[in-house]
Amino acid sequence: MITCSKTYRDIPLSHRQPLHAGRCSRIHGHSWSITLTFESDSLDANGFVIDFGDLHFIEDWIDEHLDHGIVLCHNDPEKERLQAVASDGLLHITWVSSASCEGIAQFLFETFQPMVDKKTQGRARIKSLHLEEDSKNSALYSPPQS
Repeated sequence: MITCSKTYRDIPLSHRQPLHAGRCSRIHGHSWSITLTFESDSLDANGFVIDFGDLHFIEDWIDEHLDHGIVLCHNDPEKERLQAVASDGLLHITWVSSASCEGIAQFLFETFQPMVDKKTQGRARIKSLHLEEDSKNSALYSPPQS
């Protein structure tokens, strides 16, 4: 097994935890970093686990869905109001099951893995996704072992 990692830094993104008893219930933002660790049993013809130059599809997805956007929970009690603000063009929302750092990490893994699978025809996969909320907090998601 061989691994390599790619990091995307300084992603301005907001979120909120609607059921949190403290400040996290308010919309707030961080500068996020996403580190993807890839693994493969074999290298490609160029000697790569994955060609970092071919990962534009991940960067494009990040730019379109996360950059200057907001991640919100599907079950947010203010969903209707927030969606109305988004319809006015004031928010770009990505809806997830959990807007915690841990929940976003899992969502991103589940979003990116099929893309990587398609690009590498199943030869390489994401071993883990490390998500940093500024430089103080982070979550690491690895898929369950089958």
